[in-house]
Formats: sequence, structure tokens, C-alpha cells
Amino acid sequence: MKILNILSACLILLLYSVVSSCDSTPFTDKDFEVNGVKFRMIAVEGGSYMMGATPGQGEDARENEKPAHKVTVDDFYIGETEVTQELWFAVMGNNPSLNPSDQGNYPVENVSRKNVQVFITKLNDITGQQFRLPFEEEWEYAARGGKNTTDKKYAGSDDIGEVAWYNENSNDKTHAVASKKANELGIYDMSGNVWEFCELSSDVSICNIRGGSVGNKAQFLRTSSRYHLQTKVKNYSVGFRLILDILNN
Repeated sequence: MKILNILSACLILLLYSVVSSCDSTPFTDKDFEVNGVKFRMIAVEGGSYMMGATPGQGEDARENEKPAHKVTVDDFYIGETEVTQELWFAVMGNNPSLNPSDQGNYPVENVSRKNVQVFITKLNDITGQQFRLPFEEEWEYAARGGKNTTDKKYAGSDDIGEVAWYNENSNDKTHAVASKKANELGIYDMSGNVWEFCELSSDVSICNIRGGSVGNKAQFLRTSSRYHLQTKVKNYSVGFRLILDILNN
């Protein structure tokens, strides 16, 4: 009888192990395709970090970045690159960009936040997912490299030329995404190329933008640098990046 009980207990543990392994989905990068255009979402493991004017930001930190404070974020996916012109065209059937690219691998720009929300709604209808814009806490966590952060000044390096297109190397024009070095998580252009919309602030007529652009000096491209923009404004230097919650997958 004792042997039977032991065997029964072992069988239960084995079955539990099999069921658990079947239920658990590996948290890895995800690839999507829309009308022939592929894009990747990078898996970002959640955690706690110091947001804002950390020592690595130096004397360039502004008052709206102070004081540095601890923030905790959950797991999420974030776009490997800014949304490109080809992905926008695949979803919307047009290209509003002021610096269009025949290859389509430049960031889409000259879009208002309302335009972006229309795009995201259509993308969600096509894919059955729930893409959205990042909250600032998520954006900065990803830019800093998530759990791999070493408090670099820019997203992936203290040498801005390695990771960013900005006013000293861009000729005031956007460039192909992923043509500079990625950060610690394999995410490109979180410093420079185009500013990136985040979710709305408490004022629904204003949205926060992060990352700096081809028209900005280096101090604007720091990982903690934050500015805001009227939601109706369109500009050649403003685009966006997608977020996907882990709970939707």
C-alpha cells in the first residue's frame, strides 16, 4: 500500500509538471506581419528602476526630470524600431511622411496623435492584438535597457554617435531605422531619429514625447529627457513606437 501511495504521488507530480509546462508560454520576442510587412516586438522583463535625473544624466537633467524616483513596471513588449513608413502604408494605405523613403524603412512622421490612434485601432483590427502607445515609465525603462541598465546617458551608449541620429550627424533628415547600434535590449533609435509619442498626460490636449530627434542637440536625446506636444501637432521629427501588453498573449 505504501508503494502504491508513493507511485500515485509521483504520477501526480509528473502530471502537474507536464500541465505546467504546457500552460507556460516562453516570454520571448514576437514577430508579426501585416500585408507582407514584418515587424518585431521585443520582450522586456519587468522590474524596478530609478526614473528621471539619475547620475548618468549629468548636469543636462531638467527640473521636470527631478527628483529621480523608483518605478516598477510589469513585463511588456515594445517595438524593436519606431513604426516605419512601410508598416504605416500596409495599415493605412498612405504615407504622410515629409521625408519619404522608397524602401519604406524610415520612421513614419508628420502624424498627429489622433492619426496614430486611428492607425493603432486599424492595426488591432487586423492582428487581433491590443497594441498601444507606451507609458513614460515603460518607455524610459526600455530605453535604459530594462534590467540590464547601466545608467548610460543615451539609449545604449554614452557615445551619442553610436546610437543616434541627431543635429550633428543627420543633415536634419530622418534615416533608416536600425542603422545605428541597438541598446542593451536590442531596441533601436530610442535616442534620436524621431521623437516618440507616449500616452497622454493629465491634460488630454497634450501628450508627452520622448527620445529626441534629428533636429535636436544631444541633451534632448538623453534617456530621461521629456517634453510635451499638443496632440494635434504634426512634425517631420515626431513619430511613435508600439507597446503590447504581455497579458494579451
